Amino acid sequence: MQLSKNKKYQSLFFFILSIYIIFNGGNSNIAIQINFILISLLFLYCLKDKNYYLHFKIFCSKNKISIFFFISFILFLVFQIVPLPIEYLKLFSHVKYEYISKLSNNGLYSSISLSPSNSIFQIFNFISLLILIFILKMIFYTDRHKNRLFLFLSFAGFISAFFGIIIYLIGSPDFLIFKNTYYPNSATGFFVNRTVFAIFLLFCLIASLEFLKNLDESKYKKKNNSFFLKIYIRLFIIFITIGIITSFSRIGNFLLLFTALAYLIYEFFYSKSNNKSFRNIILLIIFFDIIILGFYFGSSELFNRFLFLKEDISEISSTEVNLSRFQIAKFAVNQLYYFKFFGYGAGSFETMFQIMFENLDNKYANHAHSDIIEFIGEFGFIGFALLVISLSNFIFKKTTYHFTNLIIFSFLIILLVFDFSLHTPLIQIFFIIFLTLNKKIIQ
Repeated sequence: MQLSKNKKYQSLFFFILSIYIIFNGGNSNIAIQINFILISLLFLYCLKDKNYYLHFKIFCSKNKISIFFFISFILFLVFQIVPLPIEYLKLFSHVKYEYISKLSNNGLYSSISLSPSNSIFQIFNFISLLILIFILKMIFYTDRHKNRLFLFLSFAGFISAFFGIIIYLIGSPDFLIFKNTYYPNSATGFFVNRTVFAIFLLFCLIASLEFLKNLDESKYKKKNNSFFLKIYIRLFIIFITIGIITSFSRIGNFLLLFTALAYLIYEFFYSKSNNKSFRNIILLIIFFDIIILGFYFGSSELFNRFLFLKEDISEISSTEVNLSRFQIAKFAVNQLYYFKFFGYGAGSFETMFQIMFENLDNKYANHAHSDIIEFIGEFGFIGFALLVISLSNFIFKKTTYHFTNLIIFSFLIILLVFDFSLHTPLIQIFFIIFLTLNKKIIQ
């Protein structure tokens, strides 16, 4: 059977997304580089098609301001890694100037970024995100295409959850390239971090629920396989929710409960359709998956699992400092004063932390445990403002949103303030996918 043009291009996109999922969400410099190459090649391949190229031109013409500010943001990141005369660092990064001055070698040039190599790969990552938006607008332009993407995400979530649950039940050993011993008492799937695993599954859960709702539309009623699709998706949902529960991520479990309640409230009070089957699925998630299975996989922690503000990481200790998650975030806030305008460089928090705490031996923090604080610190207020203006103009200008995006925005706010999952490329991609495909232009 020969694939249609749309299916062929979309399959290539699904292949790239699968690579992100399997290799820890693309959360490494080498993965960022490989995925940048793959996404760029797919983009160039899409441009060869006349219809896709027309979609690309129309999108660019309607979003000139957003694209301009995003490119300005990328150029700002490039400026952070450009070697500058040492004396100029007094103007752009006084802390970096003092640090360089203490070194024995008397170099003539240095960059604003504390870790130029990491910053380079972050530039590749942000360029990939821009290209991703272009690709989404070129090849996913109908509801049928969007539902195809939702079906893929539902299946991907099922596979990842199934793998994570099996590994968790046998004691979380390391398996091939998958490192599970970092969280021996939690399911992490193909990911290193359990919260990233849970957030990934939450997006897959939303995709599954949206696909189920769309199955009741007229274009699916004529298809004989719609009955079996509902069974498959419901099975996927069971495994996805079990995967979130067994991750034991407080913020992941809290957002699971929040998502289920939000859908339930919407269906009872705001939805115009009387879809009792869908309501029953939401009720099943709440009472069976969250309560019963949550009790089975840890009865004593059933309620504590949703208290995501509770301190749940071990402290980083040395003879001179003793830092908890809150104290690391507080430290990151204090550093904003010294890097307020030009930042310390994308991907440079770990280096900045090690510079400020020289006696931690091999123990350190590689994230600020608050994405918004870390982003402002990395980009400075100038770079962060460019990014916010670009995204705000694209997301909010002359648009109306599906109910799903209200949930996505809630995810975004909570993760920005209380977590560091947004530094994972795959999680960034999921936010772009949902915010882009659910955006409707108001004529």
